[in-house]
Amino acid sequence: MADTNIGPKRLVVGAHYGLRDWLAQRATATIMAIYTVILLVNFFRASEFSYVGWAGMFAEQWFKLATFVVLLALFYHAWVGVRDIWMDYVKSVALRLFLHAVTVIWLAGCLGWAIQILWRV
Repeated sequence: MADTNIGPKRLVVGAHYGLRDWLAQRATATIMAIYTVILLVNFFRASEFSYVGWAGMFAEQWFKLATFVVLLALFYHAWVGVRDIWMDYVKSVALRLFLHAVTVIWLAGCLGWAIQILWRV
């Protein structure tokens, strides 16, 4: 009997989202890099290097919105990376599901806390 696991009739298994996740990692990293440049330019243009100057920079609505978008990108970037680690290295399905749930809860909590801090300024 011929091996049917070669060529176009090959049995392909898996989640099939490798390219999407790869692109998501690159897109979120690009968003974070652009924000870092904007943050550094605003920081070095500031005349006052204190809490008041820092809070003044974050008081602008567009800066809060940009920071919020970057936080969403950061947490999605972290989710994709950590999820891939759990999928690659944790063989027990129950433990992997538990770790996925803990990761989602942790990232959601961090996002909520970050939003609370961001809109308090």
